[in-house]
Amino acid sequence: MKAPQAKKIEKILEIHGDKRIDNYFWLNERENPEVIKYLEEENAYEEFVMKDTEHLQGELFEEMKARYKKDDESLPYFFNEYWYIVRYEDGKEYPIFCRKHKSLDNEEKIILDVNVLAEGQEYFEVGSVAVAPNNELASFSSDNVSRRIYTINFKNLITGEILPDKIENTTGKAVWANDNEHVFYIRKDDSLRAFQVYRHKLGTDPSEDILIFHEKDETFDVNVFKTKSLEYIFIASSSTISDEHRFIPSNNVFADWIIIQPRIDDLEYSVEHYEDEFYIITNADEAFNFKIVKAKIDNCGMENWVDVIPHRPEVLLEGFEIFKHYLVLEEREEGLLQIKIIDETTQESYYLPFSDPTYTAYIGVNLEFDTEVLRYGYTSLTQPSSTYEYDMKEKTTKLLKQQEVLGGKFLPENYISERIWADSRDGEEKVPISLVYHKDTKKSADTPVLLYGYGSYGHTVDASFSNVRLSILDRGFIYAIAHIRGGEYLGREWYEDGKMLFKKNTFFDFIDAGKHLIKENYTSSKHLYAMGGSAGGLLVGAVMNYEPALFNGIVAQVPFVDVVSTMLDETIPLTTGEYDEWGNPNDEEYYHYMKSYSPYDNVEAKDYPNLLITTGLHDSQVQYWEPAKWTAKLRELKTDNNILVFKTDMSAGHGGASGRFESLKEDALEYAFLLMIDDKS
Repeated sequence: MKAPQAKKIEKILEIHGDKRIDNYFWLNERENPEVIKYLEEENAYEEFVMKDTEHLQGELFEEMKARYKKDDESLPYFFNEYWYIVRYEDGKEYPIFCRKHKSLDNEEKIILDVNVLAEGQEYFEVGSVAVAPNNELASFSSDNVSRRIYTINFKNLITGEILPDKIENTTGKAVWANDNEHVFYIRKDDSLRAFQVYRHKLGTDPSEDILIFHEKDETFDVNVFKTKSLEYIFIASSSTISDEHRFIPSNNVFADWIIIQPRIDDLEYSVEHYEDEFYIITNADEAFNFKIVKAKIDNCGMENWVDVIPHRPEVLLEGFEIFKHYLVLEEREEGLLQIKIIDETTQESYYLPFSDPTYTAYIGVNLEFDTEVLRYGYTSLTQPSSTYEYDMKEKTTKLLKQQEVLGGKFLPENYISERIWADSRDGEEKVPISLVYHKDTKKSADTPVLLYGYGSYGHTVDASFSNVRLSILDRGFIYAIAHIRGGEYLGREWYEDGKMLFKKNTFFDFIDAGKHLIKENYTSSKHLYAMGGSAGGLLVGAVMNYEPALFNGIVAQVPFVDVVSTMLDETIPLTTGEYDEWGNPNDEEYYHYMKSYSPYDNVEAKDYPNLLITTGLHDSQVQYWEPAKWTAKLRELKTDNNILVFKTDMSAGHGGASGRFESLKEDALEYAFLLMIDDKS
């Protein structure tokens, strides 16, 4: 079967006196039958090329699925007189939200069975479920297109009746006021930016809802939430580099909204409440790795902020949790997350002990104020996700739940994890790499290595366990995560050095990590593979242009590859809010810098690695046409005979297929692709 080739229709794009010719610009016409025809032809070609792996894909899917407990349930948590549980039933794809009154021995009451709601739907996702303070009503939101546009509905939990109120085009989140009849929610604009907060009164037509706040700055979006104390409702308005918070008491929806600190460029802060004070985590006063301050509620402007946890240049403060007698910090030092307990009564402080060379630890769901018990999570590349309960008074730890790995084959001691450091090309930094492999896997030039990366938005890909990943580890692969600049693994400066006009550091760090793995004899270029999704797709796409011979194969998941055109189109979701991440190409300096690394703009007539590219037709974050255009241009220009397959999920978006196990088919396809090309090399 011959590979598809999209037709060329010349489109000249000109700005700053510079012309770009985009022959595949027309693929952005979502409703054009020729576009759909091209995507379907690419899907047919992918099936043809991957046909010999169908049995392997099925085998991978079944073994991945077999590791999961089919009738699993979440750890119960207690809140406002009820124990809440989310569970799955064998043979069903979707969760069931339920609760038990006061005791886990009492009868279960189902709040929402998503399996019933999803019947007959190709795609279905519940965004959130929120129970009113009186425990008699609940809101729930759903999306059946995968564009992350949710409809909010309401249910009477006493009668089981779905109420007539129906609010469309929202982010999915609903926050109940303490009067049990008003909720606050957020609407999206045409570009899917969260920009307006409304108040809805139950029993009234949503067309009559009151607009509470309109964020007119297109680089900001909004969020609404209730404090842990339940006493205040907040509206947070945020850009990449600035925040502004306003609040009212939860028991007075008609109160005037009070701003804590008006927005200032480069001032970030977030807020929690305790007694008569707000606790605020912020980068004020050049605290680039953040500090915690507090201020009286009735006098909470920045000039009244008092340090509680001072800034420390070597420690990134990622979060905190307030209890009646304790303050718990989530910190990152030299890349590793730590949990620090501070006894407010004695001022004693200490860290919880963790032993893996690379891991993830985090503060869990802690809804109670007056308690000495902290719930936290822990996982590593060899240890399944676990939730612990730590008694902060007695200093004792109890394991509450650990992710079960069924199938009878997994033992943590059969796997080895490491953290190594690669020299960066600028000679100023060392790039951390986390690795995991089966103890029987030998490091050599013939050993396949899958190198994963992201490196944007300050998002850190920590070392965590994956049921799915076992399928390639058990087949002789080493899995590695490059903690590159653009994430916050080594603190806020690590992020700043991988964004805007320093973005290329992200790509070069990844390349240097790959070369280090070869140099240290973990693998060779013949057996080195790269994987990245979304902004990580930009990463692998850029790296492929810079060093096409470094990797034997690349998996690009929903890749952001047409950087210049996307960032110039303000109608595309997320564009304006990302100027502080990538720069604004309406500024000539940023335009030329972006153009110099944008994967689509830099495709050339040369050899490229084997490629699997995936997308979703309804993707709200990276539009399907970016990878479609990239594929078409690669097909036109590449000079090699390596595999290039492009698969579009015609019913899904950025997060892939809905349902608990359907997404495993995507994992099985990716792993089958890697195993196939490695077998041929």
